[in-house]
Amino acid sequence: MSQNPFDALGGGGLDMNALLQQAQQMQEQLTQAQARLADPVVEGTVAGGAVTVKVNGVGELVGVDIRAGGFDGSDADDLSDLGDMIVAAYRDAKSQADAAAGEALGPLAGGLGGMGGGLPGGTPGQLGF
Repeated sequence: MSQNPFDALGGGGLDMNALLQQAQQMQEQLTQAQARLADPVVEGTVAGGAVTVKVNGVGELVGVDIRAGGFDGSDADDLSDLGDMIVAAYRDAKSQADAAAGEALGPLAGGLGGMGGGLPGGTPGQLGF
C-alpha cells in the first residue's frame, strides 16, 4: 500500500514546476485582461435620458449627466428622486459592464471557478463588474 497516489497522473508524479508556470501565465493573462477592461466606457440611462451615468469596464463611475430642466433643486422630493435615478442608472451601466467583462474574461475566468478570487469591486468568486 505504499503506492504513490500521483502515479495515475502518468510519468510517476506531478510536475509542480509546470503547474506553477501554468498558474503564473494564467495570472498574467488575467492581469492584462483586467487592465484592458478599464478603458471601455458604458452608459446607463433612466427616465428617458434624464439621468445618464458612465462606468468603465471595471465598474468605476466615471461620469454623471443630468438633463437640464428635469429637476427642481429646491424641491426635496425631486432631489430624492434624482438620487434614486442616479443609483438606477449606475446599476444599469454596471450590469452592462459586467456582461462585457464576462465575455472578455470568459476563457480566463473559466479556469478560476471556485478559487475564491474575483475581480476588483466584485465579490469573492464572482467575476462581475
